[in-house]
Amino acid sequence: MASASAPLDDARFGLDRRVTLLGPLPLDCGAALAPVEIAYESYGTLNADKSNAVLICHALTGDQYVASTHPITGKPGWWQRLVGPGKPVDPARDFIVCANVIGSCMGSSGPATVNPATGEPWGMDFPVLSIADMVRAQALLLDYLGIETLAAVIGGSMGGMQALSWPVLYPDRVRAALVIASTARHSAQNIAFHEVGRQAIMADPRWRKGAYYADGDVPASGLAVARMAAHITYLSEAGLTEKFGRRLQDKTGQDCANQTGGSSFGFDADFQIQSYLRHQGISFVDRFDANSYLYITRAMDYYDLALLYDGVLARAFMGTKTRFCLISFDTDWLYPTAESRRIVHALNAAGAEVSFVELSSPFGHDAFLLECPEMNRIVDGFLRAGAST
Repeated sequence: MASASAPLDDARFGLDRRVTLLGPLPLDCGAALAPVEIAYESYGTLNADKSNAVLICHALTGDQYVASTHPITGKPGWWQRLVGPGKPVDPARDFIVCANVIGSCMGSSGPATVNPATGEPWGMDFPVLSIADMVRAQALLLDYLGIETLAAVIGGSMGGMQALSWPVLYPDRVRAALVIASTARHSAQNIAFHEVGRQAIMADPRWRKGAYYADGDVPASGLAVARMAAHITYLSEAGLTEKFGRRLQDKTGQDCANQTGGSSFGFDADFQIQSYLRHQGISFVDRFDANSYLYITRAMDYYDLALLYDGVLARAFMGTKTRFCLISFDTDWLYPTAESRRIVHALNAAGAEVSFVELSSPFGHDAFLLECPEMNRIVDGFLRAGAST
């Protein structure tokens, strides 16, 4: 667990913080959100000139507990391999902030929070969001914390989308951006997988058009299937083959290496991969809100950083002074290396300072969350280079 040291007399800093900001926050859909609730955590100490702030942006099902124990699951922080004492993002050097994105369900404004106009949960009356809206909410939080400029913004997957959007929306507020296993737009395949998940949720009779908060009878079956489908995209075929292959569940204590010894010849979870996916789905329901899943996946699908620049991605970065580092993984088929190269080419065309590396890993998209010494060395070097300039 990372240290949460901060000025003792400043209640804004520390673990498990929440703030309600008046707003209004203009949204890309044309609506405005007010007030804006943001749940966040900070680690380390903000230095005297406030120049050491690092913003960590989380992925679709992530949250603010980047380096502290999750209050629901009891698991360690989701990026403790990268963030913490002696790690590349070190609270002894950096003042680290991680906020739950708006639209999510761990304390920030979202479908499960209260609509001030009705006194009831927003449900599907919550406004549709974009990735840019999430970034603008983070900017409001930084204003509240008194942070004008970020030393770096870091994110993987959807967090990478936010990290890449920061220097576009706020070119004078970000000195460095580290984008890992991400993209500048959602592809047709990305949208297709998300649509399968959304339809699974909405087809669950307990979804009831999102109005399930009063009795707590949530669309667990639909959300579990959505998670199962998405989780497949986070893995690689090589990783699945190595971990599970076609191995059967050992239900009898006997060796089930043969193909029929453990077969039920029915529709139980005969194969280990079936059992694994079912576990992923069931455990996910305990910590995530189905409506939030709908809203965040929709925001990701709308994401296209070049859209406002006539489809020319390089124009989004013209004149930027931000340093960029992009990292991809060779077995990531959700956001493959080609997507990172497209961003790098656009940054080169815009005259931006950018470094890029593709790392080898058998773990697919999820590699950025797992033990990866090479990634840690790159992140550490990139951040130290910025600190020395």
